[in-house]
Amino acid sequence: MTHEARDAGRVAGSAAGAGESRPLRRQRDFGVFWAAQTLSVLGDSFALIALPLLVLEATGSIARMGLLTAAGGAAAVLAAVFAGTVVDRVDRRRLLIGCDLVRTALYGLIPLVWLLGPQVWLLYAVLPLCEAVGMFFAVGYVTVVRSLVGTEQLTEANGRLNATAAAAGVLGPLCAGVVAAWSGPAAAVGVDAASFGVSAALVALVRFRPRPADDRETGERPGLWQDLRTGAAFLRRHPVLRALTVLLCCFSFLTLGLNDLVIYHLKHDLGHGTVGTVMAAGALGTVAGALLVARARRLLGFGRTWTGAVAVCGLAFAGLGWARDVPAVAVLSAAFLACVGMAGTCSMSLRQEVTPEHLLGRVTSAYWTLQYSAAPLGAAVLTWAAEERGTTPVALVAGGCCVLIAVAALFTPVRGAGRA
Repeated sequence: MTHEARDAGRVAGSAAGAGESRPLRRQRDFGVFWAAQTLSVLGDSFALIALPLLVLEATGSIARMGLLTAAGGAAAVLAAVFAGTVVDRVDRRRLLIGCDLVRTALYGLIPLVWLLGPQVWLLYAVLPLCEAVGMFFAVGYVTVVRSLVGTEQLTEANGRLNATAAAAGVLGPLCAGVVAAWSGPAAAVGVDAASFGVSAALVALVRFRPRPADDRETGERPGLWQDLRTGAAFLRRHPVLRALTVLLCCFSFLTLGLNDLVIYHLKHDLGHGTVGTVMAAGALGTVAGALLVARARRLLGFGRTWTGAVAVCGLAFAGLGWARDVPAVAVLSAAFLACVGMAGTCSMSLRQEVTPEHLLGRVTSAYWTLQYSAAPLGAAVLTWAAEERGTTPVALVAGGCCVLIAVAALFTPVRGAGRA
């Protein structure tokens, strides 16, 4: 998931000083929150493997897997439209706890029902709801880090959160693959549900600082529609963010179904069950990308780093369909995810740098909504095409289109974006 911080208002020195004077390792509330979010990411990693495996186990169809991914993506996009506004209007601590508890209950239904036999329809009901709730959680998460550590330690705090999230992304798929192999994918979903329950309990122990009043709370509160338009209007006015939003919308259309394609390629084309190992290798690529992106941006600038990463993503995607052994699939998956992480971190950081702090929540919500608006349809088309034509030609075409997106970026303001 992306981890960003949003200033809910002007942070008073008296409120921030006490926390910022102590190292993060000595700040109890941040430590508990850190553990909670690590568990939440670990749970998401389990779901990433277990739910597609349940569909494949019950139906043998990659198209059905893609339809499930598309349904979850569509729900997340719809939720993103309203998430920024809702997060700004409610108690964020209660929102985070509630989101975790809802996901605990919903995911917990799956292994219970599966005891009576596969019920694929339940996945199409549960996953969209969980993805929508997860989007509210993600935007809420973005806004509360500053209230825990203040401004001076924000970069360090985000670095620690991102590092453990990447580590959980490595461990989660590997553990999910092991659990699914030993006890079945439904048991892995049960572990996922338990992780969200523990996360909710930990968040309940965290004491967030009171949110400072902003201009909207001291005057007349704008309507919901005006709130929704604010973030999109900012993106439209900023030339680099406007271009990135369009380019990433196309990129997401092509790549949201990649996880299903890799799982199907391993299980169906290659006849291997090492899905968790390959996904863990891919997550290691994410860690590598996170470690390299800051240096790459300093040396190359934003434009070259972003376009180069997207181009390598396309080449790795194209190669996945041709890979005929598990190590090759693992290496290409790692390369793809490393470059996705680099491109995503670059665009996230630029968005933080150029967006006024009081708008960051709404701009983030609008950005995610527009970026993923076409992705659910893309996932359905990609997996349907793979079932009809095979994974090799589909991966080649989709990867080639990703390279074309990188080329198109050279003719937009993205190319000249600064080196800072």
